[in-house]
Amino acid sequence: MRKLSLLLAFSVAILIPAFAQGPSATRKIDNDFVQQQFGDQFTVLPEFAPAFGDLDGDGVEDVAIAARCKNPMLDQGEHNYTVVDPYNDFFGYGDPRMTTTFSEGDPTQRGLVVLIIHGAGPEGWRSAKPKAKYVLVNLPFRTISVRKMSLKKKKIEAIYVEEAGNFGTSSAVFFDGRKFRYVPMGGDME
Repeated sequence: MRKLSLLLAFSVAILIPAFAQGPSATRKIDNDFVQQQFGDQFTVLPEFAPAFGDLDGDGVEDVAIAARCKNPMLDQGEHNYTVVDPYNDFFGYGDPRMTTTFSEGDPTQRGLVVLIIHGAGPEGWRSAKPKAKYVLVNLPFRTISVRKMSLKKKKIEAIYVEEAGNFGTSSAVFFDGRKFRYVPMGGDME
């Protein structure tokens, strides 16, 4: 009886974590994963860690991935994602069909995008069919992270960006339930 209970306890200790994680819980964010989700125009920037959080407020984990892209509009229909430009939209013109044709002066900033996957179900962003996918273009970032921000007395999670350039400015991009919005947050105090 004692051996049976030890065997049962051992089996439960090994099997429950395997079932709880599910088959896709171990998905790694690399070029293969990104190209499967968004197409062969995208490559992951390994110097940026992916940022995780609930970006759309549905209680399911989402992911933001820094990447470089040749042409974000090319695989939009085939891979079912939406290209958005919240940065230029804030300044009055955010149509990505036009703003993706603008040339960036700094060669290190050319083609930088943030890939967003809104998760679905208990697997979150790892789900085989995510809730939604977005490509944020023209966002001049040096770093990205997901943090809480206050919006009309409500706490939401947003993508915080340390912007590229000489001014040390930061900003946030948040999902308002309909689209992504850019908000400048000011500069550093140095």
